[in-house]
Amino acid sequence: MTKKTSTEVLSDIDDTTNLSFRQEDELRAYEQMLLIRRFEERAGQMYGEGLIAGFCHLYIGQEAVVVGMQMAIEKGDQVITAYRDHGHMLALGVDPNIVMAELTGRETGISRGKGGSMHMFAPDLGFYGGHGILGAQVSIGTGLAFANKYRGDDRVCLTYFGDGASNQGQVYESFNMAKIWDLPVVYVIENNRYGMGTSIERASATTDLSQRGASFNIPGEQVDAMDVRAVYEAGKRAVDRARQGGGPYILEMLTYRYRGHSMSDPAKYRSRDEVQKMKNENDPIDRVMARLMNDWNVPPDQLKEIDRRIKATVMRAVDFSIESHEPALSELYTDVYV
Repeated sequence: MTKKTSTEVLSDIDDTTNLSFRQEDELRAYEQMLLIRRFEERAGQMYGEGLIAGFCHLYIGQEAVVVGMQMAIEKGDQVITAYRDHGHMLALGVDPNIVMAELTGRETGISRGKGGSMHMFAPDLGFYGGHGILGAQVSIGTGLAFANKYRGDDRVCLTYFGDGASNQGQVYESFNMAKIWDLPVVYVIENNRYGMGTSIERASATTDLSQRGASFNIPGEQVDAMDVRAVYEAGKRAVDRARQGGGPYILEMLTYRYRGHSMSDPAKYRSRDEVQKMKNENDPIDRVMARLMNDWNVPPDQLKEIDRRIKATVMRAVDFSIESHEPALSELYTDVYV
């Protein structure tokens, strides 16, 4: 049987998941996705200017995933992800100033400049970090869900990981434990079609990642993750199910990253035409913008004003980060065991 690409699968998914998405939801999603897009575009420029060092993984193209899922959870629920975590921080409502300050290694950053791009944490907001070890966060997210069930506190943990991490052994150990105890965890697989240098078709024997939990009796589904409405609707169903004691669930988010795996990746394993086709036909921000204008009669000038305001917010974050001081050497000895 011929394997389908993620683009072909997207076209097969029935787009009927928009009934509960109101105009205010579309506007909220538009603003949040646009903030992530503009922030990441500027972060990429700053990396090229030498203002951001180390690894830097941009979220451009995948904005609908985290925005839609964030709209599906409640205060007190938990989120944990991998190293592509800037968008998650912004979707949680973290001040862009302190996110950018963390990227530039400043003391005013969310992790006081010690975490950088890959290791941001905001446990007071339910965010338990970006994690640099491939798949490591899946075990931790499962543990967070175990703690929720043990305490009986009605909380759900969203555990994000990518298509590359889906082949890691600890993922399946986590699946097994999650199902044994019917833990309140939603596994969100961000399938952006490429791992670090190769396509999912070349790296995975089976490419329908929503069925990776089948042998553990964990149900799953594929979601058109270039549409924030579809993400929200699927996320809400999965989260409500977990909260009501239904146990773990897998959401395979069929998405796409426009940039390389990281800033050091030239992405020569795919064609420019492929990237441009996805941008032209499936861009998540363009899809929301079209609905706002066509379905809700929002004037184009209003959307342009939102874009101008967000660009100004991002530039303030840049100025804030540049003007902030680097951490004192004594910070090397803080939070070592916390």
